[in-house]
Formats: sequence, C-alpha cells, structure tokens
Amino acid sequence: MDVILLERIAKLGQMGETVKVRDGFARNFLLPQGKALRANAANKTRFEAERATLEARNLERKSEAQKVADVLDGKSFIVVRSAGETGQLYGSVAARDVVEILSAEGFNIGRNQVELNTPIKAIGLHKVVIHLHAEVEISVELNVARSAEEAERQLKGESLTSADAIYGVDEDALRPEDFFDPEADMDGDDD
Repeated sequence: MDVILLERIAKLGQMGETVKVRDGFARNFLLPQGKALRANAANKTRFEAERATLEARNLERKSEAQKVADVLDGKSFIVVRSAGETGQLYGSVAARDVVEILSAEGFNIGRNQVELNTPIKAIGLHKVVIHLHAEVEISVELNVARSAEEAERQLKGESLTSADAIYGVDEDALRPEDFFDPEADMDGDDD
C-alpha cells in the first residue's frame, strides 16, 4: 500500500514522502496512529494544504524533545538489584524498568522510546539509547549494582564480579590452612 508520511519515521522516510509499505503495517500502525495517509489524489491535496501546520507541529515537538535531551543526555542512574557472586542478576532490567527509573526522576518517557533489544542481566555500567523524537536520540547510563555503595565502587572502575570485590577476600591468596586447623584431632577420640 502506498502512504503519505505525516511525520518522519525511522527507516521509512521523511514527512511528505510517498512510500510503499505492507498493508498490515499501514492498517494496523501508520493509519490509526495518524502517522500517514493513504496515497490518493484527495489525500495528496489535503496534505499539501496542511503541510505548514504539520511542519510547525513537528518542529514544536522536536524542540520540546531537544529541551528534555539537553537535561537527560549522558546522565547516570543507579539501579539496585539482587545478583549472584558472578554478577548475574536474579531478575533483569527491561525497558519497563528504565521507564520507571526515569519517571521517578521526573522524566515522562514511553516504553517504546527506550531502545533495549535484550534485557540487562548482569551488573555493570550499561548504555541505553532513548528516542525522544524521530530526530532526537540520546543515551543514558544505567549503573546496575547490588547496593548503592557497590554502584559507587563500580563507577570508579572496580569490577564487582569476584569474591575479592564482594567480600574483601583475595581468593587467589587463600590456602587450605586458612580453612582447616592442622592441629585438630582427626580420629575423634578425646586424647
């Protein structure tokens, strides 16, 4: 189906372009969301008549997104989650969690604006891309750790996936004598 785009859509085209898309994509997404019109003579004249209004609205949305981007770009957020000794999370951090973290900080971001192809399943510093507008894209850093104290250590570049980092013990320096008392009575009688 040929449609006229009413706004810029990533990987599809710019506002005003006539593009060919699959029928289901047009019927189920582009047309109901008001992102496109069917490409026929009546809609082409309607688009040309409303072009200035659509461009002004798009420019306004872009400037609002840019204001949010200026504040949010490059910020770091601490996410506290339970994890095992190897740094593997017992759960995960998904796009829904990123939206909740940002909304707690006062930013109103939709889940579809967060580009997180697979959930975060390990502690560490993770970059997350957020699409505020079709032409405005930023990235934030998520510091996923077991506690706020570990998050601060992680920011300094420390790795938290070893026993040394977690318990303060250098596991390579441990010897069998550290675990067993060589003087212990092994035969079980009280002599």
